[in-house]
Amino acid sequence: MGGRNLVDVDKLVLRGLQFHGFHGVKQEEKKLGQKFFVDVDAWLDLSTAGATDDISDTVSYTDIYRIVKEIVEGSSQNLLESVAHLIANTTLLKIPQISAIRVKVGKPHVAVPGPVDYLGVEILRYRKHD
Repeated sequence: MGGRNLVDVDKLVLRGLQFHGFHGVKQEEKKLGQKFFVDVDAWLDLSTAGATDDISDTVSYTDIYRIVKEIVEGSSQNLLESVAHLIANTTLLKIPQISAIRVKVGKPHVAVPGPVDYLGVEILRYRKHD
């Protein structure tokens, strides 16, 4: 991971977010849409918030949730990779306290010859330092 160590570092955790979106390469996916699952891990220092018990010393889960909802329910993308990338980059852009973000996007309704819970992608992005 290029010298970055995420062990024993604080993070916010959002699990099992569900939205109806219109992502996919097939025309029926873009027209009818389907359910998407999203998990997010957002790394940031939570020590001050832990000590003060003050919401202003942390990032609200709701702020991250709104970004995810806006992207998944927004403009159609062909690839889940693009959906995850947009979520990660937008979150890092809008919430400067977050140093790294992991985004997992899953699609439960896929054309494969067997049962699955979902198929998807997971990406990890770091804030770029100039």
